[in-house]
Amino acid sequence: MVAWPNGAAIHSSPIPRMAFNLKKVLKALLYSSSQPLSIKDIQGVFERFHRAPAAPPPAEPAPGAAPPESAEVPAESPDSPDLYEEVPSLVTAAQIREAMAEIAAELAAADDGLVLVDGANGYRVATQPRFARWLRILREEPPPVKLSQSSVETLAVVAYRQPVTRAEIESVRGVSADAGIAKLLERELITVVGRADLPGRPIQYGTTDAFLEFVGVKALDELPASDVLSSRQIDEWLKGDTGGHTPNDADMGLDENELPLESAAPPAPEHHPVETAP
Repeated sequence: MVAWPNGAAIHSSPIPRMAFNLKKVLKALLYSSSQPLSIKDIQGVFERFHRAPAAPPPAEPAPGAAPPESAEVPAESPDSPDLYEEVPSLVTAAQIREAMAEIAAELAAADDGLVLVDGANGYRVATQPRFARWLRILREEPPPVKLSQSSVETLAVVAYRQPVTRAEIESVRGVSADAGIAKLLERELITVVGRADLPGRPIQYGTTDAFLEFVGVKALDELPASDVLSSRQIDEWLKGDTGGHTPNDADMGLDENELPLESAAPPAPEHHPVETAP
């Protein structure tokens, strides 16, 4: 910037910006959609926008003729250049994420009870958890029932060992898994994913998209690594509900070279006879 004697200043030319406002369009899509919107869904909207034929201009009435009573009016307002002019044919994933981050920040700053959720299936606008009681009253729904410790442990085994059968779950936990599996199926946190290639073709279970939202991740590879827990922590975690059964290395899928669940007992001290002087 160069100052001039009369106090005026010369600024560098501003960077030209396109008239199209991506953030406004994304807000409209989010508020009008009943399902989460993935990046591919949003990019598909822009592709269809350019494939759709442009609305023809309204026909001019003939001189002296009365305009038709039911004249069609274009749905899009012609004075909305930030919505319909210079629309890019391709919006990159980075541009969408950047705009979504700005929308999320605006919703958080407004503190109006709405939040942008970036879930496993895409983006969606939801109410903040602190308004849950009001929503339950509106829908006349009972309060949610928390998962029992047994169900949580069963869910953890399924999440880290899927696809997994009921017998495999019970071999890890040491107790019957029927009640836990039934509760998790009812809550739609797990589902049947197939049958094992074993005698009897037992059913195999895996987690669902609802599980990802339940734990707040977008993909299974975002779960904390199971090796962040020490063998003793895993042992103590399972011991409380296994009736005293202590899982061994094979139960937990550990290699033989890894630290066993039970610390090896220290070797007994050697006793040497003490010779006494005659």
